[in-house]
Amino acid sequence: MFKPFRRFFQIVYNIYATFIFFIFLSVLFPIVLLTYFLPSKKRGNAIYNIARVFLDIALLLLGIFHKNIFEVPHDTKKPMIFVFNHISYLDSLILVATIRKQNIRGLGKYEIGKIPIIGFIYRSAVITVKRSDKTNRQKSVALLKEAVNNNISIAIAPEGTFNETSKPLLDFFDGAFRIAIETNTPIKPLLFLDTYDRMHYGSLFSLTPGKSRSVFLEEVSVEGYDLSNLQELKQKVFQKMELALVHYKASWIKN
Repeated sequence: MFKPFRRFFQIVYNIYATFIFFIFLSVLFPIVLLTYFLPSKKRGNAIYNIARVFLDIALLLLGIFHKNIFEVPHDTKKPMIFVFNHISYLDSLILVATIRKQNIRGLGKYEIGKIPIIGFIYRSAVITVKRSDKTNRQKSVALLKEAVNNNISIAIAPEGTFNETSKPLLDFFDGAFRIAIETNTPIKPLLFLDTYDRMHYGSLFSLTPGKSRSVFLEEVSVEGYDLSNLQELKQKVFQKMELALVHYKASWIKN
């Protein structure tokens, strides 16, 4: 009896969410255009701040209630390399809602930047990477390092793609940890506990209202590390995030 009702609610809710998305996009787009009068560094910062305001309102209208959990005090005054678990299409939006009082650039897929209107906004605020193109990958890494050197934090999903398993995490790629070592920038692990339940990776139309929690774990210093022990650093961060996801009983983990 309740299953058809739930399905009907899901369809109506996702139609409503799509309507909210396009209304906000139509308002956001001309505002983003105005930022092109700003220098490139300030432009990206401005777009993130504007997007954060819009996103806060949108989440409220969608009945998604976000909160940050700090396991230790978080220093917003220095650049960091945020690494987060990747489990949902919603992760990039929740990242914007999570990182506050800090300038940040995310690393995103090159292909999204080709979507009309959405791609224009995306390219203005995100450093894109085309993983199949070695030259493009190298350019993306250079831009990420430049951001850090300009006192801007960066955010990378070290799994590289959605975790479609019942394990806490997929194996990490080296990129985020190599950049951390080469720029001597601390790593800040983030956990997205509820994006899997709010929007499943299997469908863009699986959005549901409810809670959204981001957990800031203790930062990991890269002092004393060099490229010869990159794997040790990567494993240290992996284990810290894996144990925390198990502790918080992330819903996709199956024993």
